[in-house]
Amino acid sequence: MKEDFLHYVWKFQKFDARELTTIQGEFIEVINPGQHNLSSGPDFFNAQLSIDDQLWAGNVEIHVRSSHWYEHHHEKDDKYDNVILHIVWEHDTEVYRKDNTPVPALQLKEIVNKASLEAYENLFSKKHIWINCENDLPKIDPFILSNWKERLYVERLQQKAEVILQELNITNNHWEAILFRMLSKNFGLKINGDAFLSIAKSLDFSVIRKISCDLLELEAVLFGQAGMLDKDKEDHYFIKLQRTYAYTKYKFELDSKAVVDPKFFRLRPSNFPTIRLSQLSVLYHTRQNLFSEIISATTPDQLYTLFDISASTYWDTHYNFDLASAKRKKRLTKKFIDLILINTVIPIKFCYALHTGTTISEDLLQLASVLPSEENSIIEKFDQILPASKNALESQALLQHKNNYCGANRCLDCAIGNSIIKG
Repeated sequence: MKEDFLHYVWKFQKFDARELTTIQGEFIEVINPGQHNLSSGPDFFNAQLSIDDQLWAGNVEIHVRSSHWYEHHHEKDDKYDNVILHIVWEHDTEVYRKDNTPVPALQLKEIVNKASLEAYENLFSKKHIWINCENDLPKIDPFILSNWKERLYVERLQQKAEVILQELNITNNHWEAILFRMLSKNFGLKINGDAFLSIAKSLDFSVIRKISCDLLELEAVLFGQAGMLDKDKEDHYFIKLQRTYAYTKYKFELDSKAVVDPKFFRLRPSNFPTIRLSQLSVLYHTRQNLFSEIISATTPDQLYTLFDISASTYWDTHYNFDLASAKRKKRLTKKFIDLILINTVIPIKFCYALHTGTTISEDLLQLASVLPSEENSIIEKFDQILPASKNALESQALLQHKNNYCGANRCLDCAIGNSIIKG
């Protein structure tokens, strides 16, 4: 038995309340079970109970066994002086407050709803291969699933917003700088995300602003900070970049000691850091007020237009320096832009709305619902159990569900788990 199930039982009153009595034989009437407390202190605040026709207002504490009160040293803690009911699965000892007054105890073992208990035990049994609810998920009401996924998506955006706001404090509320860092990380994708972020952090955004009108100089700085211009090559364009970087590095006193080296290994040529850094350079060369344009954009087409760019012309016939290849324009694909919209544009628009007190949540939900679902191992697993991801909103929600709920066995905090236990 776990305490979180007892929290669930009390919160939703999953027991026979007709003849509810304390261990001491006092009759209990639950007027209000209280507010669930997820921080330190008693488990439920501001409960209202009638115990033997005496009205009580105070807190409720829950344990698997009564003796846990002493194991957790609650008898020495002032926070527990106002506990009016001690709820336990099994009563194994009397419990007293600091002033030696007894705390009324309610034992749930004999009165808990049997169907809820059986559903809970099945949910947390060892029979599952991937997630606890995999056998029950196809039976869940689609309305419950839809509402839960929307809640999960907003929760995911809120978590991303917290990270952005922390970075915002570091950059003194410089939204353009934050956008540059986020885009840099996402242009690096999974393998080079940290490396590209370290490049962005090694540069004051004022430098990007000053040199963005010169594409060669912008490319030179990004390649140079990445350590890609350190070797000697005979390639004419490489030499121009190398000379330009040397001058700009001296001019702005650039430092690249903290930069993580980008990787080429096991990457498709279209994802080589050379191509992605050039595309990022072209983006900031052609869109010098990118943050404002992103915030102003209200339709998917407007956003796709912002990112409709290609690497510079040198890369039409190269994937790396000195190595010529068949001519091919290295344009950002729609699939890549979709990832940028999902992982950078929507979170930063959401965060900016929170920061400025603007309400655009519905617009962002609509945008996420028209973007295609992501493709990864977690989404594939969910689709094997139940085709549940039709768009980016749902794929992001399922990632949140798996990582923050399934992985942590937080089934009792989940609408799906609650639906299974309620039956």
